[in-house]
Amino acid sequence: MIHFRTRIRFPNHSNQKPCGYFLLICRFISKSPAEDAYDPPFSPASKLRKAKNKKTHEGNSSSNKNPTLPLHSDLPFDFFYSYSETNPSVEPIGFRESPKFSPFGPGRLDRKWSGTSAPAGMEVKIREVSEERNRILGDPLSEEEVAELVEEYRHDNCSRQINLGKGGVTHNMLDDIHNHWKRAEAVRIKCLGVPTLDMDNICFHLEDKSGGKIIYRHINVLLLYRGRNYDPKNRPAIPLMLWKPYAPIYPKLVKNVADGLSFEETKEMRSRGLNSPPLMKLTRNGVYVNVVERVREAFEFEDVVRLDCTHVGSSDCKQIGVKLRGLVPCVPILFKDEQIILWRGKKDHREDVNSKMVDSWNVYV
Repeated sequence: MIHFRTRIRFPNHSNQKPCGYFLLICRFISKSPAEDAYDPPFSPASKLRKAKNKKTHEGNSSSNKNPTLPLHSDLPFDFFYSYSETNPSVEPIGFRESPKFSPFGPGRLDRKWSGTSAPAGMEVKIREVSEERNRILGDPLSEEEVAELVEEYRHDNCSRQINLGKGGVTHNMLDDIHNHWKRAEAVRIKCLGVPTLDMDNICFHLEDKSGGKIIYRHINVLLLYRGRNYDPKNRPAIPLMLWKPYAPIYPKLVKNVADGLSFEETKEMRSRGLNSPPLMKLTRNGVYVNVVERVREAFEFEDVVRLDCTHVGSSDCKQIGVKLRGLVPCVPILFKDEQIILWRGKKDHREDVNSKMVDSWNVYV
């Protein structure tokens, strides 16, 4: 067997200074095993650093405990998860979770959670609220000022943008709006999905709950202005919801037999609607600003209309049907395979709905 040994030969230069390579080899050989055991990242210094960081983190966590809980807010309206997609006049028939579980967290808000909202618990002085809002808005903007703000915020790459989705005008969105208003006069809001069926409703709740004013509206894009006298340091206190509450249980949207029809007539209407060509094809998270007008025009010639909502989702289909029932108005008679069948109803039924101004925005199950 041949043994190979590695030998390190150094040139014999007794009169010359040791080279850098020689010093490197000597340092490697002279390094003790004790030092290797504490080589980074396993050195005692790193352990001490971790312990120090942990202690600092624990100190910060203890300092975050706010002794002023529960929080108080002077906002003069009841707190809902969504303001534009719920109708307080419709009472739920049940709850999926106990009303004692407040989405604001246990003991963090001085309002009691009822299962759907957190009532203000105080008398709202409409006159004082209106005067304060007008004071913050100040004098109306001139056409030149509006055009300048629109040009600055109307583009898709605007950094001051909030996306409004199927939840509509949510409670936590109000905090996002005021956060943008700290450094900008206006915020751009892009609306998509079911709420775009009723843009007037979105505009109303944005202005009513935030205190701002919409100065620009184009299809599904809004520009919300904060006001001339807005002071970020005196912004309203908005306690945040820590999670999305479960939706309550509401009465069924579609009855087995439609009002004003017999069982056989209801069955025939549903069959005729499924076999008819679709009036429109809706996409998921699309813009539905013209759906209401199209359905109204179709009902001038047809009794039954079908909307193709493939890939939209069953939950969104029901929300669309609920909104169309109050906005058109009409009677949803079938939801099947993401197809919505609408019946225009009898003449006396339509007149009754129009007279009562029914706005049904709840998600029925």
